[in-house]
Amino acid sequence: MLTTRFVDGAPDWIDVTTSDIDGARSFYGGLFGWEFRSAGPDAGGYGFFQLGGRTVAGCGPGGPEQGPPTWTVYFQSADADATAEAAEQAHGSVLLQPVDVMGQGHMAVLADQAGAPFGIWQPGRTTGVDVANEPGSLCWVELYTPDVAAGAAFYHKLLGLETSSVPFPGGLYTCVNPAHAGEDTMFGGIMPLSEAPGAAADRPHWLPYFEVTDTDATADKTQELGGTIRMPATTLEGVGRMAHLTDPYGAHFAVIRSASQQG
Repeated sequence: MLTTRFVDGAPDWIDVTTSDIDGARSFYGGLFGWEFRSAGPDAGGYGFFQLGGRTVAGCGPGGPEQGPPTWTVYFQSADADATAEAAEQAHGSVLLQPVDVMGQGHMAVLADQAGAPFGIWQPGRTTGVDVANEPGSLCWVELYTPDVAAGAAFYHKLLGLETSSVPFPGGLYTCVNPAHAGEDTMFGGIMPLSEAPGAAADRPHWLPYFEVTDTDATADKTQELGGTIRMPATTLEGVGRMAHLTDPYGAHFAVIRSASQQG
């Protein structure tokens, strides 16, 4: 389960880069009830989405040089510099070199062996997001990649992530958890890129899932606010009811009412 008791290799931060900060504030505020708080005049427009004063995600401006608007999942590392170097040695790449973030921590943006971008966060004063697994917050992450086994091997080598398999319609689903932490700490999964809906199958990527109380209503609200539905609300027995969505600026994300929340 994804928690805020962060350990190395687990997701500890998430943010969205967007071509329209004000528009993103309006969209996610209307969808999840998030409020935006600026990180200050030296942060280049970056800020924090919060629920009840607790940070659930970051948001910053993006430009053509950074690629299209996107959600980025960050994984905890005790040493961002060493992890960036190890990513290159494992046939990944460094998209943004490790940098200090105003004393809050060190970050880097990397890409895995298939080209899927992801972030590294080495905690400083900020350990990570303040809330997870509650409605309106991150609850799961999913890697879409052309070679599931190769993806699992890359993240095992880089972050120590361990995998296990669970039954899934049409086959098995590959789950991931931090090293030596056991399957009870599963926080995500790996899927074949070919099973990503629509245009999302064009490139490998990490997809964040946010917990909601009503998947269908959230999907409808997404459209009302100018976003799109990539995969309509679908129930997976024992897992929950989920939908894949896109914000008005092109950033992909998913929502789920987890079976555990329903129970």
